Amino acid sequence: MGFLGTENMAGAILVVAAIIILLLILISCIKVVPQAHAMIVERVGAYRATWGVGLHWKWPFFERIAKRVNLKEQVVDFAPQPVITKDNVTMRIDTVIFFQITDPQRFTYGVENPLMAIENLTATTLRNIIGDLELDETLTSRETINTKMRSSLDIATDPWGIKVNRVELKNIIPPAAIQDAMEKQMKAERERREAILRAEGEKKSTILVAEGKKESAILDAEAEKQAAILRAEAEKEKMIREAEGQAEAILKVQQAKADGIRFLKEAGADQAVLALKSLETLGEVADGKATKIIIPSEIQNVAGLVKSVVEVAKEQ
Repeated sequence: MGFLGTENMAGAILVVAAIIILLLILISCIKVVPQAHAMIVERVGAYRATWGVGLHWKWPFFERIAKRVNLKEQVVDFAPQPVITKDNVTMRIDTVIFFQITDPQRFTYGVENPLMAIENLTATTLRNIIGDLELDETLTSRETINTKMRSSLDIATDPWGIKVNRVELKNIIPPAAIQDAMEKQMKAERERREAILRAEGEKKSTILVAEGKKESAILDAEAEKQAAILRAEAEKEKMIREAEGQAEAILKVQQAKADGIRFLKEAGADQAVLALKSLETLGEVADGKATKIIIPSEIQNVAGLVKSVVEVAKEQ
């Protein structure tokens, strides 16, 4: 009985182990493909299918996952490659390639080492393009070189299921002697630009100073003109006021004399007194700077009367 029990227990263990192994085999046959990935499946060494995103089943022992392919855009930075320009200048250029796998089957079976193939293809394409350009054109035509390389690489890698999206020249390293010459040229160019800017600044400064002096002279002339006008107006006003004062003084003197004569007349003075008073006024008038004196007829009669009186007095 003990022997039979031991055999039954061993058999049960073997059954359980077989079930576990079977479950493990079944679980291993269930594959999940993540996003932006693909799997190449082979059956008995031959290509069977390309699995996309999702859950998949493969037959054990007969099928296997030959390659897992990343469908994301990838970036590869290749080491600097020596190239020779058209004018026989040797330089080193390193490139950056942006590519994406579009056909996992062709990528798996098209070329043995895709990255090495792209690197070698990049080097030869770069040498062909740079060989047709001179040094200055190489340094100033990066965009043209990038476009030509991308087009050539995209055509060459299409049979491998690879699409080249972009090519960039990361660094262009000319020889040390060329670098020194370029630095000296750049320094001379900067000094030339600095001299030009300084000369332009001085020119503008001179123009501004001349314009300022011109504007100042115009303002001074305008101020002098305004001052002369004000002085002339002041002199004119002074002369007008002096003339008005003299006229007013003369008017007042004549008015006072007229008032005196009118007072004498109102006091009953006869014609002879009035004539004598007029003679006094005439004398005051004659005391001025006038060269001609007009004597009224009444005063002439009075003068004749005075003369007659003087003659009668002499006869007596």
